[in-house]
Amino acid sequence: MMEFRGAEKMKYSATFNNQNFWINVDTSDANEMKELHTKYLIDQEMIDYSLDKNEGAHFEYNKSNDTFLFIYVVPKQYKDNNHYETTPITFIIKENIFFTITNDETKYLLPKINELILNDVTISLYKLLFNVLFMLTDQFFPLIEGIDRQIKTVNGKLRTKTNKQNLLDLSDLEISNTYLFSAAKQDAVVLEQLKLHFVYSKFNEVEKEELVDTIIETRQLVEMTRLSSQVLNQLSGTYNNILNNTLNETMRILTVLSVLLTIPTIITGFFGMNMPLPLENNVLGWLIIIGISITLWFILSIILSRFMR
Repeated sequence: MMEFRGAEKMKYSATFNNQNFWINVDTSDANEMKELHTKYLIDQEMIDYSLDKNEGAHFEYNKSNDTFLFIYVVPKQYKDNNHYETTPITFIIKENIFFTITNDETKYLLPKINELILNDVTISLYKLLFNVLFMLTDQFFPLIEGIDRQIKTVNGKLRTKTNKQNLLDLSDLEISNTYLFSAAKQDAVVLEQLKLHFVYSKFNEVEKEELVDTIIETRQLVEMTRLSSQVLNQLSGTYNNILNNTLNETMRILTVLSVLLTIPTIITGFFGMNMPLPLENNVLGWLIIIGISITLWFILSIILSRFMR
């Protein structure tokens, strides 16, 4: 079933498998968060984990009250400052209740969970968890594929013109991929750790199979994000080298010009002194001085050109 509260806010909950319950808790609702501790006896430490927007992927199992907490890092659905970022989402399984703790950035998941339950009303708690994790992992792939397409576009633009805007676009892609790569690695590691934990023995064969499927999916995701990261690093390094070479070439040209310009400056400065000088009474003296300057200028330019080659 699905319940509605108010005209704008929707509260998701459902009953499945005749005995299990799904309850979503909104972190912006103080009363709902308080009920987790007072009504459902969830440890305050676990609640604090769910409120931390910088929490990394991990899981905990409290054997004394049979409470399982799982935090998974997922991508945000919209870009922030022209790049994608990630955020944690919390799942808690206690007795026969499956809790999801979401906020405005992760509530997009709720209709998908509801659809999973509607499609399989006999689903178990942990099978539901692993199905949700599998679905969340799949949320990464369109973003990674989009980044790969944008890499080709930005690379084409940079080959045409290496300007500030194109370099900023490349930087945004690097930031997005860094967030997604870090999240994918965290999620993959915590799933692998779950297989080694004693709580793994509680899972039935179907649940173990679902966990393995999710692990395989996260491994594939890690490899995709790693490949994109390597491509971006290569592009970034290449265009940094191009910019450095361009700067070096510019500085070399300016240095050569400054050296060549010193010749007429020195000669004209010498003949500009207020004292008796050669050629001062010669009507063609200024032409001779110009000729000397040009001759020395060409000689020095030939020497510098050979030296630079």
